[in-house]
Amino acid sequence: MKKLFTIILTAVFAATMQSALAQVRIDITQGNVDPMPIAVPDFLGADEGVAELRRDITSVLMNDLDRSGLFSVIDQRAYIEKPEGVNVRPTFANWRIINAQVLVVGEVTELSDGRIQVATRIWDVYSDQQLGAVAFKTPADNWRRAAHKVADFIYKTLTGEDGYFDTRVVFIHETGPKEDRTKRLMIMDQDGANPVPLTDGLNYKALTPRFSPTQQQITYMALFDDRPGQVYLFNIETGEQEQLGTFRGMTFAPRFSPDGRQVLMAIERNGNSDVFKMDLATRRLTRLTADPAIDVSPSMSPDGRRITFTSDRGGTQQIYVMNADGSNQKRITFGEGRYQTPVWSPRGDLIAFTRQYNGRFYIGVIRPDGTGERLLTESYLEEGPTWSPNGRVLMFFRETPTRRDGTGGGASLWSVDLTGRNLRRVRTPGDASDPAWSPLLP
Repeated sequence: MKKLFTIILTAVFAATMQSALAQVRIDITQGNVDPMPIAVPDFLGADEGVAELRRDITSVLMNDLDRSGLFSVIDQRAYIEKPEGVNVRPTFANWRIINAQVLVVGEVTELSDGRIQVATRIWDVYSDQQLGAVAFKTPADNWRRAAHKVADFIYKTLTGEDGYFDTRVVFIHETGPKEDRTKRLMIMDQDGANPVPLTDGLNYKALTPRFSPTQQQITYMALFDDRPGQVYLFNIETGEQEQLGTFRGMTFAPRFSPDGRQVLMAIERNGNSDVFKMDLATRRLTRLTADPAIDVSPSMSPDGRRITFTSDRGGTQQIYVMNADGSNQKRITFGEGRYQTPVWSPRGDLIAFTRQYNGRFYIGVIRPDGTGERLLTESYLEEGPTWSPNGRVLMFFRETPTRRDGTGGGASLWSVDLTGRNLRRVRTPGDASDPAWSPLLP
């Protein structure tokens, strides 16, 4: 498979005024954040050949900012001034009238080699100061990534943290009747654009895909009709895949270590499952748990020192944390119901999980020491949280119940930020489950 996206960053420049930035910086660590009013006029440019691209880039940028929940993009119909150019100082009073706190001015230029140059400048409307600027060149058909990169630049300028818009999501695309679902790997941009199937779903069902944090590679479980499920590696750029060893029992819930050199998984033997890790260079398998209970769903901390997993050794399914060598296993959840699918935040500060209690499902987070549990969402059935690369947003899937006659129902992807307030459905082509968020693209 060809590499799906390429982009060349040729120039980045920022002139940040500390006094201005202090006024507009969004503190996303706060429990509740009022969206910042931001004006995003259509990108400018004199080249008629990219007129449609300018509008498309503006639309994707506005959508990214709006979906973050941190920004309130002001309706363009309220604008009383059209910027004259990306390098022309705007009349700030005209933007203060419509209560814009930040103004984004962009420009798209068609280059002689077929590429485009995208330049953007960010202004603090109330202090009359520039906050930052960026310019880069990219192939014209890569315009959508250009928009996501601009959104990431704005996000970082105004929050101080990396954005998450120039990323992809791999998930399970589900089709067919409920009793015989076809489940195949599919990949798309984080906003639901450009969905591309990776497997055909004809010979096996694909489950629980996970991204490598260091390269364009996925690990997932393949479930066959005639033999136990096995773990595979899939190279997104080449389309090549390989089975990760041959195991006597079922293998499931694979996940890469933060350095991409190991894969954690659960392996079932004689009716009992334990947590293992495999070195990808040597294919050496190391057993980490040896309890008669069911231990599954391992996820390693970003520093590589600890692993979280679920176990029913205490009578109900709960979340545990242990050292990376399997020592010092400690339970960290003690709530009623069942805790499942723990996954460590890329920031290292939280563990996301699924909780099932009183016939309802919840997506929540908890600190690695077991304190600060918070439930973010609730529904009939929801599972499989995955973190954005900056650790500020979770994506997961929901299922809706079927009707009494067996019709209806389905699975869909959703996202929610750590406040629990910004809950949004993610568009997909049909039913979707088991999402996995990629790192920022190179």
